[in-house]
Amino acid sequence: MTDIDEAVDWRGNAISCDACGYAALLAAGRCRLKHACVNDRYARRIDRFFTWNPTLADTHVRHPHFEVRAIAAKHADIFLLPPMLDDPEEAVRWNAVRRLPRRYALRLRDDPHREVRIRVAALLDEADLIPMVRDPDYYVRLMVARRVGPGLLARMIEDKEPEVRRMVAARAPVEWLIRMAADADADVRYEVSKRLPGDLLARLKRDPDWRVRFEVASRLPVAQVTDLARDEDILVREMVASRLSPSTTPLMLEPPILEVVS
Repeated sequence: MTDIDEAVDWRGNAISCDACGYAALLAAGRCRLKHACVNDRYARRIDRFFTWNPTLADTHVRHPHFEVRAIAAKHADIFLLPPMLDDPEEAVRWNAVRRLPRRYALRLRDDPHREVRIRVAALLDEADLIPMVRDPDYYVRLMVARRVGPGLLARMIEDKEPEVRRMVAARAPVEWLIRMAADADADVRYEVSKRLPGDLLARLKRDPDWRVRFEVASRLPVAQVTDLARDEDILVREMVASRLSPSTTPLMLEPPILEVVS
């Protein structure tokens, strides 16, 4: 049996409509066993119950089962939500804070659960994100890097996580990119190479990553790519050859077609 096939509450006990206090709702078609039931441990059924009966959410914000509290927070009176920011379950805290004025999200910038901080970073204005630039979780910092302007991005150029630095390289003002051209991570340098102005690309001609050299070979003025005709990577050499030969169509990279062996 699975949650979908059985009617069991959060303690593992079988649910009986005869012993439920919502017999009137059942008679009115506003709840249904295995479909819309606040006593069920299956979250989708709890959610459907409150969708059908949103006015009952207020009486369930302190329910012992966290799924009920979390889903009730989506429907309860907004004035009942602030105390739920201190709930021990992250799902409850998040469902409460996303309905409250943004100032309440400031309380959760240091939430112990990363998922809450990730979501809070998506809510706050730039000035309120300053403390989260140094969050211990890389994905929180990545969310911050997606949203802040140049002022805060400057603080993230040397972030310890390559994925964060790559996001910075994708969004930073062009004049900053040369500072990131020697990044230790190839993905970051490749992101830089895609945005670096043509007159500065020559600095990346000897990059160890073929993708960066390919970008250089495709965008640098033709007169400056001749030495890449002897590059160790065939795709870089072919790009140079295509640019040096006016009659040749530049190479278009496509993923290889894999033969299916039956």
